[in-house]
Amino acid sequence: MTTFASPAQGGSGRSLWRVDAHPGAVGPVHDFDVEQVWSWIAGAATVELGGETFAVAAGDTVVMPARTVRRVLADPDAGYTAVVAAPAGARAMSADGADLGVPPWIV
Repeated sequence: MTTFASPAQGGSGRSLWRVDAHPGAVGPVHDFDVEQVWSWIAGAATVELGGETFAVAAGDTVVMPARTVRRVLADPDAGYTAVVAAPAGARAMSADGADLGVPPWIV
């Protein structure tokens, strides 16, 4: 994760960061208490979101609603790079709803 903007960097109420996932990387099953917008700029991935599965690639955007369990799996050959925006101070949760706190790239 590379943070581009956040309140800790002098930003306002929104955080913006870049995710670089190596080929075959599998993100955790988790949730957030706010909406996130993911835009893929390179590579490809499979997004599991609220019981549905989506294939995404460079140029695609997925709006991930708050309180919707998700997981992102990087393409096994290409990996991916995405830019993500969310309100600052967003809290992550495990799939069972346990509070995981505020990720450091959001504050």
